[in-house]
Order: sequence, then C-alpha cells, then structure tokens
Amino acid sequence: MSRPSKAFFLISSLGLLAGLSGLPAAAGPTGTAWGYNSYGVPGLIDMPGAFGREDGELSYGVSHFQNQTRHALTFQISERFSASFRYALLYNIRRHPGGTVGPYRYDRSFSVQYRFLDEGTYRPAFAIGINDIVGTGIYGGEYVVASKTLSPQLRASLGLGWGRLGSHGGFSNPLGVLASRFKTRRMRTSDGLGGSFNAGEWFHGDAAFFGGLEWRPNDRWRLVAEYSSDDYAREDGAAFDRKSPLNFGVDYHHNDRTTLSARYLYGSELGLQVTYALNPKQPRMGSGLDAAPPPVVPRAGLAGQSPDLDDSALIAAVRTALDKEGLSLHGLARDGDTLRIQIGNDRYPIAAQATGRAARALTGLAPAHVERFEIRLTEKGMPVSSVLLRRADLEALEFHPVASDLMRARTRIADAPQSLAPNGGHFPAFTAALEPYVTPSFFDPDSPLRIDAGAAATARYEPMAGLVFSGRLQQKLAGNLDKTIRPSTSVLPHVRSDGYLYAKGSDTSLTELTAAWYLRPGRDLYGRVTFGLLEQMYGGVSSELLWKPQNSRLALGAEVNWTKQRAFDDMFGFRDYDVATGHVSAYYQFDGGFMGQIDVGRYLAGDTGATLTLAREFDNGWKIGAFATLTNVSSEDFGEGSFDKGISLTIPIDWITGKPERRAINTTIRPVQRDGGARLSVPGRLYETVRGQQASALDASWGRFWK
Repeated sequence: MSRPSKAFFLISSLGLLAGLSGLPAAAGPTGTAWGYNSYGVPGLIDMPGAFGREDGELSYGVSHFQNQTRHALTFQISERFSASFRYALLYNIRRHPGGTVGPYRYDRSFSVQYRFLDEGTYRPAFAIGINDIVGTGIYGGEYVVASKTLSPQLRASLGLGWGRLGSHGGFSNPLGVLASRFKTRRMRTSDGLGGSFNAGEWFHGDAAFFGGLEWRPNDRWRLVAEYSSDDYAREDGAAFDRKSPLNFGVDYHHNDRTTLSARYLYGSELGLQVTYALNPKQPRMGSGLDAAPPPVVPRAGLAGQSPDLDDSALIAAVRTALDKEGLSLHGLARDGDTLRIQIGNDRYPIAAQATGRAARALTGLAPAHVERFEIRLTEKGMPVSSVLLRRADLEALEFHPVASDLMRARTRIADAPQSLAPNGGHFPAFTAALEPYVTPSFFDPDSPLRIDAGAAATARYEPMAGLVFSGRLQQKLAGNLDKTIRPSTSVLPHVRSDGYLYAKGSDTSLTELTAAWYLRPGRDLYGRVTFGLLEQMYGGVSSELLWKPQNSRLALGAEVNWTKQRAFDDMFGFRDYDVATGHVSAYYQFDGGFMGQIDVGRYLAGDTGATLTLAREFDNGWKIGAFATLTNVSSEDFGEGSFDKGISLTIPIDWITGKPERRAINTTIRPVQRDGGARLSVPGRLYETVRGQQASALDASWGRFWK
C-alpha cells in the first residue's frame, strides 16, 4: 500500500463532520465537562479531567497535529462512566521509545473513565481512567484526576498518571508502598498482535503529575492551559521536537453539538480538532412529524348505528380505518360486549402508539353496545401480546392531563398465544420496494472509511400468517469496499476474513432470499425456522426457540444452524465449506435501559466459546453496545486483535426524519474482522423481533398511546 496522504486523511475526516454540524442542537445541562481532549476523553487538551459529559451523549471527534490524526468515538454510558474507541494514523513514530522510526501505522484502541466521587462544595470530583485498555499499547496509560469548579467560568484539574501519562517528570510510583512490583513496568513495543488487556501492567512504573486550567468567559468560548506529563518518546525527535510540557488551546462552540478547537502544543506544533456530539434522548424533530391520530368518537355520536352490524361490513370498515393509520387487520371477532382485533404494524416503531391508534379507530366503528376492545399485537404473523382496554376509559380520558398514566393503570396486557381467525383480508400479502442502500466499513486496519452505495430491490410475500418469503437484490453504483484490503493470512477457515472478495465478486448481489416460518409453540414460547440464502456470505437452514414471558427481565433462547459458504459472486453458487453452528443464549434487561446478553456455542470457524454483549437502549429505539467473544482459538491463531470485539450502533430512522418508520440503521465497528468468534447473521432473530411488542416495552413507552 502506498503512503497515505495526511491532508486527504484529515480533510475526508472533517468532511464527515461538516454534514453533521448543520443538524439542530439541544442545550446540555450544567455540571458536565466543558470539552473533549485530543483522545476523545472529557478533559483538557491532551490530558483528561474528572467531569463527564451529559448522560447518554455520543460524540465523534477528529484531532490532528504534525504526525498524528486521531478519530475518537465516545459514549457517556452513564452519568459516571464513559468509554472511547480510537482510530489513529501515526507518522514517523518509533516502535518503542528509543527504537527505530517507522513510516506510518494505523492504531486502534479503547479507553474507559469512571468518576468515583462527585464534586462538593469544597471537594473536587475524582475520576479514574485507563487509556488503551485493549490495543497495541502505543497510547497505554492510566490516571487518577481531580477537577474543581472554582467559579462559573473557571475550573482546575490535577492528576497523577502512569505509563505514557507518567513519562515526563516521572518519579517512583507511590503505589510501591503497597507492593514493590508496582515500581516497574514492562515495556509494550506494539510489535505483538494487540487487543490484549495486559492488566498486570496497569498503574505500574513511574508516575507523574499533570494538570490544567479552563476558563469559559461565555457559552461559546473556552480557553485551556495544561501541563502535560506525556513525553511523546515515540515521536520526539522523529516526527516533531517536544520543547515544552505546556499546551494552550481555544475552543469555539459553534452550537451545542459542534466544537472547533485550535491548540499550540509542546512549544513547537499547531493542532486542530473538530468534535460533534449528540444525545439519543433528544430527538431532532421534537415530538415528531406524525399525522394527527383519529379522534375518539363517543358512543353518543353513534346514534342510529345498528347494534347487530354485519360482520363482513364491520371487518371492511375496520380494515379501511386501520389502513389509513399504517396498520393491517389480521383478524376480528366479537364476544358479547368485547370486540377483538388482531393487527400488524409496519409503520410505528413504538408499539404503544400503534395500539392507541387502533383503539381510537375502533371507537368510531364498533357498535354502541361494545364495552371493551382487545387488540392483539402481532410480529411476523405471530400473536405476541393482548391489550384489553375499556371503551369508557378512552372516551373519558382523551383530554385528561395525565391520560397516559390513568389509561395504563386501567389496561391489561397479557400474552396472546392464540391467533384470531384470519378473516381480516390481509393474507395473502405482497410488498415490494426500491430504495437506496449504503454499506459502510469503519476503521479497518488499512483505511478509516470504506463504503459502497447503490440501489436495492426488496420483496416480501406472506401467503398466510407466520410464513414469510423475502428477498433483497442490490446493485452497486459506487464504492470502494473491494479496495485497499490485504489478503487474509488466517490459519483458520476463512469464514469472514475473505469478506472483501464478495465486494469484488460482482456489483449485483442477491444478499437475501429466504423462507421463514414463525410460530407460537406454547405460552411464552416463540419459534422460527429460516431456509435459504441467509446473508451475503452464507446460505442454509436456521432454527430457533425463545422463551420470553411478557414482564420478565430474563429471556432464554437456543439456535441451531447448518450453513454453507456462498460463492463470491453473491448469487446462487456455493463454495466447498459447510459447518453446523449453534448457541444457547440468555438475555437480561437491567434498570436504566441497560441490557446484557451472553451466547455460548459453536461459531462459523468451528471454534467454541462465548460472546458477551452489554448495551444501553433508549425508549426511542437507539441502542449503543459493545461485545467481546472468547473461544478456544488462541490469540496467535486468531491473529491481529487477539479476539473478536467491537461496538454496535442502532439508529432509528424516525429519530432522524421525525416521521413514523420502523426501519433502523444498524452498524458494527470492529477494530479488525478475523475468523475466530464469527457468528452467522440471520434475519428475524426472535428476541429483537418480539420484545418490542411485549408488556415491558409497552410500559416503557406508554406515553405514545395518545400520540
């Protein structure tokens, strides 16, 4: 690969942020960090601070000076805990301090910070952090830092650093009083595979002080001065001359999401940084651009309507009313004073909103003697939940100041294992669409961003409830996913590391062609069998069983697959590799929107092990998570990165557009894609399919019932 252009690298990075900077912003609360440092950590210029950002904030920053361009993606996981992923391009650095100089390299690393003590009247806030917690060690360092707000405009920070943050003005480690082993630190040369924790070296070796001052004369500007404890031993004298430990910077907050920074660094260099931040809890379009819901029609307005309305006429009227709301009628039945309907929802990402719209529509159509409505929510043709509510409550509470709370208190939500008779006229159903697509690849070992774009034709046919035939054909129009990739050197079967060959194989790709059967084998049980071309790289058969009670935090699942690797042209051919895989899974919903998942089983390369996923989910559909997989494949056999790990993002499209839409943008960022711990990607896995329609999800978003 030829030497990359630093200017192009920086300009393309800033271009990503230019498009984002025009998005509407929302003001953040006081008491948070005033900015991000060049590593993407809340803090000063190069040094960290003890204050975190606003809870839930997600930021992306690009910083550059002389020999380094750093990309940083940072998530404020909670009020106290933040994590960052960094991708850096470094020129003319030494493999280790005092060693030979190399031309350039890409480096990927993770950092974490936890504030363990809040600021008080006289007490500063205290935080502890680790840089390069998983990586090559180039940026490896640990710290404890205290920050104090001296006035509404002035803050001070003072910290103690180890590793890279203990390299200038260092002294014998004070932790040596606990054990002599803390006084020495083994040098990491970055020649290894990277991706290991090396926890035995944390807070070891010499320590050094760092600190700084921040002055914010108004909400737009911040001036920063810091004393850095990083001696830049890998770069000093090779890429630039470090003449001073003092750094100076100025930040301009263009708006509450975009910040521009300029710095004078180490007595010899100028630096620039752009940071864009958003918070998933703050929708771009406020309450949204939804069309107004149908009004509740009191029974007094139904005078003259026959109490014995013909079933076929009622079905036709309900079907038409639901169609206007983006809902489909799967079945209808009357039982004395109760009217039951079973619906499908292809429009609203929040099931409570779909339920409320269906209930409102029924008030204008149901005979006057009907006292209760039961609305059965379905997914993939399976009945999931039964929502039973009283018509009188709809009539009385529509304009009540606390209508949502009162309505939920009077509504019963239960499991719906049985379907109503399919008399709603929905089946058979056929839908098709032509839409643009974008397939990105972020931060691989040789390029920060590769992307393909084109047009995709999709089709779905449902001959009956629970049986779904679907397909997706993509035509690439532009992109470079097939470029700048090193051939795989994996000693394992190439189950993922040859992925770029699929991008090279053909511009026309049949990425999915499946038949899937969804069923309810029993109470709280859900089943799925999928056959066909399951994903871009594999075809075969997949079966799954899920146990997920309505109000349970815990769910358990099992999946068994037999799959065969597809030919590189992404059509109907196959290669000479097949494998049986499968996992047992446990899912748990913690308080505060946090979710944990563990999958134990056999992966595509035949290796066995487990994947741990931790994620934070927001009521509006945003989801930000991290995962790590350890199998019986050794670090040496796995190759660069040592084990599979990464970050996943789910961004609901309706959050961007303000219009109701169930689709979402899903992307995964891996430091490197290898073959160990690789799992089959199957459309329509059950946990994500059904839980949004269950009582726990309905409760969390019940405020949308009246929307």
